[in-house]
Amino acid sequence: MVITDTVSNITLDYHALNAMLNLYDTNGQIQFDKDHEAIRQFFIQHVNPNTITFNSIAERLNYLIQEGYYECNILGQYDFQFLCDLHNKADNWGFKFKTFLGAWKYYTSYTLKTFDNKYYLENFEQRSCMVALTLARGDKLLANNILEEILSGRFQPATPTFLNCGKKQRGELVSCFLLRIEDNMESIGRAINSALQLSKRGGGVSFLLSNLREFGAPIKCIKNQSSGIIPVMKILEDAFSYANQLGARQGAGAVWLNAHHPDIFRFLDTKRENADEKIRIKTLSLGVVIPDITFKLAKENKAMALFSPYDINKIYGYAFSDISISEKYDEMVADDRINKIYVKPRDFFQTLAEIQFESGYPYIMYEDSVNRANPIYGRINMSNLCSEILQVNSASKFNNDLSYHYIGKDISCNLGSLNIAYAMDSKNLEHTVNIAIRALTSVSMISEINCVPSVAKGNKTSHAIGLGQMNLHGYLAREGIQYGSPEALDFTNMYFYCIAYYVLLTSNCLAKELKTSFDGFSESQYASGVYFNKYLQREWYPRTEHVMKIFKKSNIKLPTYNDWFSLREEVMKYGLYNQNFQAIPPTGSISYINHATSSIHPIVSRIEIRKEGKTGRVYYPAPFMTNNNLELYQDAYQIGYKAIIDTYAEATQHVDQGLSLTLFFRDDITTRDINRAQIYAWKKGIKTLYYIRIRQTALQGTEVKSCISCTL
Repeated sequence: MVITDTVSNITLDYHALNAMLNLYDTNGQIQFDKDHEAIRQFFIQHVNPNTITFNSIAERLNYLIQEGYYECNILGQYDFQFLCDLHNKADNWGFKFKTFLGAWKYYTSYTLKTFDNKYYLENFEQRSCMVALTLARGDKLLANNILEEILSGRFQPATPTFLNCGKKQRGELVSCFLLRIEDNMESIGRAINSALQLSKRGGGVSFLLSNLREFGAPIKCIKNQSSGIIPVMKILEDAFSYANQLGARQGAGAVWLNAHHPDIFRFLDTKRENADEKIRIKTLSLGVVIPDITFKLAKENKAMALFSPYDINKIYGYAFSDISISEKYDEMVADDRINKIYVKPRDFFQTLAEIQFESGYPYIMYEDSVNRANPIYGRINMSNLCSEILQVNSASKFNNDLSYHYIGKDISCNLGSLNIAYAMDSKNLEHTVNIAIRALTSVSMISEINCVPSVAKGNKTSHAIGLGQMNLHGYLAREGIQYGSPEALDFTNMYFYCIAYYVLLTSNCLAKELKTSFDGFSESQYASGVYFNKYLQREWYPRTEHVMKIFKKSNIKLPTYNDWFSLREEVMKYGLYNQNFQAIPPTGSISYINHATSSIHPIVSRIEIRKEGKTGRVYYPAPFMTNNNLELYQDAYQIGYKAIIDTYAEATQHVDQGLSLTLFFRDDITTRDINRAQIYAWKKGIKTLYYIRIRQTALQGTEVKSCISCTL
């Protein structure tokens, strides 16, 4: 059950073999073969001895239903012969994990285990079958198609979906939730309950704090009574720490605050390393919403006004988050009825960079960039735990007993990602996108988040989804293209151009089939046709010969002016089923099992080092990397923030929601460098920024922490 290394004559197990990835051989070569042997030994030493086997597919399915492992209603949508045929198809597919970490992540994080956690009841193919059967909802053809897309590696559902589909003891299939809190105790109380209920069911939860009155604001006209936002943050943090999804995923939360809220500096100070324990926030993630006016004031070195949400609501009749600070700024400054304090905007940006330098937080949402690109009626005022979900919301109203007087619209997000390399290899990108959109839409249809009625309403009326992408760096390197080069930017632009067309095409087909559109379609830029103007004002085609050849080789037809014109007419006539389509998450676990580079970032290291619980370090080689193409695998710290932002800017113009963008810096940076990167991203039209990562030179590779809710 163990092997002996013939060179050193030392007995090695699969972890030791995997660790040899980080050691060069005598010729100075990376030992990829050791990782392949680690996979084989992992199955010989661990997986096979700890897997319960059955004599037939029928025996296995009957056992798992009778013992309460599989949901009978899911399998009951199909005849038994089809179930056997689908499982046989999966068994004969020839799926193989390409890295040890991929196999390790699957068996430690996803597969079905006995209730005592001692034995495995599924392999990857069987888990994929249950996902396909669940999302197809009785449609045999769709079940076959979803299974093929997953086993081929072209499409990978997000962690909550892939983890929970078909299991009787499970959490929800949804990745993240976004809720706003209004400036009253009833809304705060419902928010605490929602944090508990949603964390119990799985998925990260994000809350908007911008509407809460500031520290010292009046309560019932009595001045200096409000405790501000910090106590609410502390309660939320405790709620997320308490609740988790059957121990499988820890509760995780984020809070967002507008830069012009009077508590903004208190908010940021909660993440300082030397913060007082009474205010220190340890596990809650922070995000700041920054409008254009903040940058303008900083550039001109003018005083920056922070406005009382209490006064804004009292005078204008609108919540703080429902107005544009940039548009109303001068008017509110001139209005003596609104209490305000003044700070130096450069001090704000300096503090922002200091906190990011210390903790990696806060995330940033460029409010006006987001709303200029928003095709849906209404304002976007927050994002999620990984900063890629950007959707409109509306307020709920509550009675004194915390029951709903009026149910507003909060947000849930259903995620899954395409592996760019395998999607391009399929030679039928349209089909892959079609199946992925239908699979994600099924998650929306299946999910009923009744514990939080505002989330349930948002899901039911918007059918919003988020198709992501991963393995951009891996694909570019395989094709001989350096990340951030003109050819790389060209490919990114044209790939996302194609995706934008195909997601709209599929959603339009769904609207025709189901004879309905998302609520509010008639007020959207899709209904008016305005959204399509950018695709009809000029021809879109590759700028470089290399990228032209790539699309020709992949047999992918680039949408033409006539294609876009016809699609616009069909959308205006028949509508769209989904309110939102694309969101590019950070992708972590699913990248490893799918053998992909994370999201559309460059790699963090040629051999990435992961900390995996009590196991210690696990090593992951960059996809498609060989000892002959290492020059194409510069890491994110070497590449620098400008090339990453430029890449994301190319994709952003075709993505209706957001893209989770992490900035990477070497350890010799200053806060000024961070500010420059923030400004550069804003000027390039980036919508959100995720973490700030600073290289730790003590490590040979780079240890990477995952977003524990939305890392997919």
